[in-house]
Amino acid sequence: MKVPASLVDVTSPPRPNLVHDDNLDDVLAEAFRLFARGVADRRSAFRTPSIATIGPDNTPHIRTMVLRQFDPTTRRLLLHTDRRAGKLADLANVPRAAVHVYDARAALQVRLSAHVRVHTDDPVAQAAWAHGAAASHVCYAINPPPGTAVQAPPPAATDQDAGFANFAVLALTFNTLEWLWLYHGGHRRARFVWTAEAPPQATWLVP
Repeated sequence: MKVPASLVDVTSPPRPNLVHDDNLDDVLAEAFRLFARGVADRRSAFRTPSIATIGPDNTPHIRTMVLRQFDPTTRRLLLHTDRRAGKLADLANVPRAAVHVYDARAALQVRLSAHVRVHTDDPVAQAAWAHGAAASHVCYAINPPPGTAVQAPPPAATDQDAGFANFAVLALTFNTLEWLWLYHGGHRRARFVWTAEAPPQATWLVP
């Protein structure tokens, strides 16, 4: 039986034409572009980053969240949460978080280290709530609070107006960004560190 040539072709695919793979400024610009895309594109891997915090018992906790807004000027990411959730206790203990995104299609990982400010009942929270969907508002009206042990799954909440009392916005301002792009012809890894208002310290790292 003759095997189609497409099934026996084991040649390596051409190197992706990534203009940012050898230039640190372009790497950072691409990272920022991907976070901005994550806000607008539900299919983007950057839409749902993993957020890690440290609990009061000094153990790490990680969860997936939805990126709602990104401001490249202030390096700030906004995410929504229930103020009754355990992550709020974590952040009251240590107001920092690690962020991890992995895009499997691009073989690209980005990690951030960020300071976190929690917004409740303030203009930031009010603006986020006003721009949110009704279906999302209902989620914050769930009772009992998230993480409570129950005998059976509770019924879905229905009162969207009651949710704002439990709504919070997490504002993550990162001061470190690490980029890792995997490629069989040569990986690329870089780190960017911001101090005060100065431009970031940028350097290549061994992958």
